[in-house]
Amino acid sequence: EKSPLFFNIAPRYMDHIVLTCGDHDNSLGYPGTYPIRPGLCTTFAGVPSDVVVEVVEVSFHLHKFPLMSKSEVLKKQIEEFTSEDGSNCVLHLHDLPGGAKAFELVAKFCYGDRIELTSNNVVSLRCAAEYLQMTEICDEGNLIKQTEDFLDGVFSNWVDSIKALETCEEVLSYAEEIHIVSRCIDSLAMKACTDPSLFGWPVSGNNNMQSPGGTVFWNGISTGSKPRNLGENWWFEDVSFLSLPLYKRIILAVESRGMNPEIIAGSLMFHAKKYLPGHASFKDSMKRVNSGSTISSPSQRDQRVLLEEIVGLLPNKKIVTLTKFLLRLLRTAIILNASVSCKENLEKRVGAQLECATVDDLLIPNTGYSVETLYDIDCVQRILDHFMTMNQAAAGFSSPCIVEEGQLLDGSGSPSLTPITMVAKLVDGYLAEVAPDVNLKLPKFQSLGAVIPEHARPLDDGIYRAIDIYLKAHPWLTDSEKEQLCRLMNCQKLSLEACTHAAQNERLPLRVIVQVLFFEQLRLRTSIAGWFFVTDNLQSGHQPHHLTLPNTDGDDRDDQVVGTDDMRTRVRELEKECTAMKQEIEKLGKTKGGWSIFCSKFGFRKSQLSENKESKPCNSKDPQLPSSLPYVN
Repeated sequence: EKSPLFFNIAPRYMDHIVLTCGDHDNSLGYPGTYPIRPGLCTTFAGVPSDVVVEVVEVSFHLHKFPLMSKSEVLKKQIEEFTSEDGSNCVLHLHDLPGGAKAFELVAKFCYGDRIELTSNNVVSLRCAAEYLQMTEICDEGNLIKQTEDFLDGVFSNWVDSIKALETCEEVLSYAEEIHIVSRCIDSLAMKACTDPSLFGWPVSGNNNMQSPGGTVFWNGISTGSKPRNLGENWWFEDVSFLSLPLYKRIILAVESRGMNPEIIAGSLMFHAKKYLPGHASFKDSMKRVNSGSTISSPSQRDQRVLLEEIVGLLPNKKIVTLTKFLLRLLRTAIILNASVSCKENLEKRVGAQLECATVDDLLIPNTGYSVETLYDIDCVQRILDHFMTMNQAAAGFSSPCIVEEGQLLDGSGSPSLTPITMVAKLVDGYLAEVAPDVNLKLPKFQSLGAVIPEHARPLDDGIYRAIDIYLKAHPWLTDSEKEQLCRLMNCQKLSLEACTHAAQNERLPLRVIVQVLFFEQLRLRTSIAGWFFVTDNLQSGHQPHHLTLPNTDGDDRDDQVVGTDDMRTRVRELEKECTAMKQEIEKLGKTKGGWSIFCSKFGFRKSQLSENKESKPCNSKDPQLPSSLPYVN
C-alpha cells in the first residue's frame, strides 16, 4: 500500500517548498510545481512542524501559528485536538472544497507566501476560504477579501467568466452557496445580450482572433488592424463547453433578459448539432474522440437527457428556420427512445409550422423489428392532425361544386400560397414518396390523404399522381378498393394534362375514367359557350362603347357567319352527348351489358372494358405522355 504524501511548508525565504513521500515514492502523481526532495524535514524559525493536516490522501506537515492566525476553523480544531503530551496535532479536512490543490495555496497564503490568483483557481480558493472562515476578523486582507476582489475583475471579462464558471463544477454546492455561479451566469447573460463591439471585454476564448490585417490584442494594444465583425452567434461556441445544467441556466438567463427567440434557438441548434447524433458537427466531434482525444463519447442516456432538455428550452415562437431542425430532433428522439411527452412536444411544434417543411424532412424511417412500413406514417399522421387542429378556421371552408381551373389561382396564375394549400401540396408529395411501399395498407394511405380538405387543393394533379403510383405498386386491389381510393381526388380539378393521362390510364377503374371524360367535356362546353357568348355580343352590337370591331369586307363577314353557325352546331352536339352520357351512367348498374354498350358508343378500348372484370398487371403499357408530366409510366 502506498504511503500518503507529506507537505512541509516553510516561509518564502526558504530555498523551496518541499513535497516528501514516506517511502520515497511519488507515483501518486501529485502535480507539484516545486522541486521534490524526498526525506527532507523543514522547520519554521527553527521549530519543527507541530500539526498535520490531512486532505484526502495528501498530508501536510505544518505549524500551528500561521494557520491559527488566518483561519477560524483551523484555530478551533487545533485548540480542540492538541494533546498535552506534545505530540503533533492531526486535522482531517477531507471535504475541503478544491481538495489538496486548493489547500496547498491556502497554506502558502497562511505562511505569507505569494500566491497567483487566476480565473482557473479563484473559485476553488474562494470556496476553501469560506469553508475555513478566513475572514477579516482573523486578519486584515484575508483570503476571502482578496479572492472576492479578484472575482469582481473576472466577472467583467467574458473569457475569464467562462473559465471561472467551468471550474464551478468541481465545487458546485459551495459555489452555489456563496452565489458565485449565479453571479457568473448573470455576467455572461448580460454580455451575450449586449453588442460586444461596444465594450472592451475579450470575446470567445476558443476562436482564433487573427484578422486579415494582423492581430488584435485584447489588452488594449492594437496592431493597426480592425477587429472582425461579430455576428449574433459569437457566444454559441463558448457556452457549448459548459455542462448541461449550467448551459440550461445560461439560456434561461438570456431569455429572461429579452434576447431574440431566434438567437436562442440558434444556440440550441448549435448545441444539439455538437452533441446529438445525426448532425455533421456531431460526426466531427466523434472523429476527434476516436482519434485519441480525452473527451469521452456521450452515452445514449446522456444524449436522451440532452435532447429532452433542449426540446424543453425551445422558444414557443414560430421560427421558419427551426422546422428542419425540429424534424431532425424528432428523428433522434425516436432513435434514442425519448419520453412520450418529448416526442409529442416535437410533433406539436412541427405541426404548428408544417407548411415550412419539405417532403424529405417528413420521411422519418420506421425503427424496431415489428414495423411494417418503411417510413413512420403514423407519426406524420399525428403531425398533420396537429396542423389541422390549429387551422380549424381554414379547414371549415367548403369547396364549390364545380371548380374552374383558374378560380383558386392568384393573379399571376399560380396557386395561392396559404398554409393549408402548402401543406396539401406537401402531403401529396409525401404520399407519392411512400406509395411504392408494398406494405403500406390502403386504410393508412386513405386516412392520410383524406385529412386535407377538398378546398385546400387548387388542382388535384398531386393526389392523382400519388394514387396512380399506389395502384401500380398494389395491383392486387379489387375494383371496389380502387374506386374507394380514387374518391380522394376530384375529377373536376384535374388539369388538361392530368385528364389526358387519366383517360388512358388502365390502372384506374372504368367508372373513374368515365367521370374524367364527362367533366372534361362539361368544362369544354362551358368554355366554348363562354367564348361564343362574347362573340355573339360583339356581332349583335351590344359590346361596351370602348370596344370597336375592325372593318371587314363582305367575304370576311360571310366567313364569320359560317364559322359561328358551325360553332353553334358543335355546342348543340356536345350538349346532346353530355345528356346521353348522363343517361348511360344512370343505367350502368341496371344491365349486364351496360358497360359494353356505353364503351362501344363512346369509343372506349376493350382493354379498358376488361379491366372492370379483371385487374390489369402493374407493368401494362401506358399511353405516351410528354416527358414533363410527373405521372407514372
